[in-house]
Amino acid sequence: MILLYESNEIEFENNGLGGLSDAISCTVTEERNGVFELELQYPITGIHYGDIVKRRIVMAKPNPTGDPQPFRIYRMTKPINGQITVYAEHISYDLSGVPVSPFTAHSAVEAMANLKNNAAITTPFVFWTDKSTIADMTVSVPSSTRALFGGQTGSILDVYGGEYEFDRFDVKLYSQRGQNRGVSIRYGKNLTDLTQEENIQNVYTGVYPYWYSDDDGLVTLSEKIVNANGTYDYDRVMPLDLSDEFEDMPEEDALRAAAQSYMVRNNFGIPSISLSVSFVQLEQTEEYKGKALLERVSLCDTVNVEFPALGVSATAKCVKTVYNVLLNRYDSVELGDART
Repeated sequence: MILLYESNEIEFENNGLGGLSDAISCTVTEERNGVFELELQYPITGIHYGDIVKRRIVMAKPNPTGDPQPFRIYRMTKPINGQITVYAEHISYDLSGVPVSPFTAHSAVEAMANLKNNAAITTPFVFWTDKSTIADMTVSVPSSTRALFGGQTGSILDVYGGEYEFDRFDVKLYSQRGQNRGVSIRYGKNLTDLTQEENIQNVYTGVYPYWYSDDDGLVTLSEKIVNANGTYDYDRVMPLDLSDEFEDMPEEDALRAAAQSYMVRNNFGIPSISLSVSFVQLEQTEEYKGKALLERVSLCDTVNVEFPALGVSATAKCVKTVYNVLLNRYDSVELGDART
């Protein structure tokens, strides 16, 4: 059920102002570390139509398995053909209006704690992370809490990385939010967008790391190449200059580890360049009805992507879902690289 609440509700333990049972359509779009919004179409003759006003809260499920989430109304269109469109953003967007005083943090845990400890106004939000990353983050001027999440130099994502989950008033930063459930996306099975072949041809299968200085000369690995994870029937190797990573001449083990870390950070072996793979969510089809758990994909999950024509077997993240609240199913799921 889609419920409507007053703008100051924080408990959500009752039905609020009532259910919006006459909704024509309702979808929730969520992107990895990005957009989290609801769009609702409602008739002007529907129950509680007069109660739908800006800043009130719509409570709806964001995906097939998640708990209902609160979305604050920020825009409504004028009635057209007897219906309006309501736009609402997740309650976590309220943090755009919660300023944080300057602070310095030396770890991801300390940075998330400082968002609460240095808030300039009272806020019901709670911040948590399972990341143990050690690095310095400095907020030198009063800043919006939500702006510090990511999207700018010196933000939490920029310094520590991770994947956010917004659960009502809880903000959680995971090292890895999703998991690999064994789902496979391949031609002839459930892959519906064939244009991605052009993009995957630009995938590098490994790196040739080196370090160089005028005084000490060149350092490379005895095996020369460090391969990316995955299996490929072709080689496409990128020379990788790691001279800036070390002040002094590195040992081979250190150079190898730096190369492997670079490939992990930059998703080597994964289809890239704004990749968007369209595919059929098989758990929603009659044929796979009894195997739903084997073919479910959630936001931030890793799935196997098979391109037999190119001999590529790799993995990609689920970076966007569009959930149909009324039908309790995804309208679309996208895999690939999240936009910066």
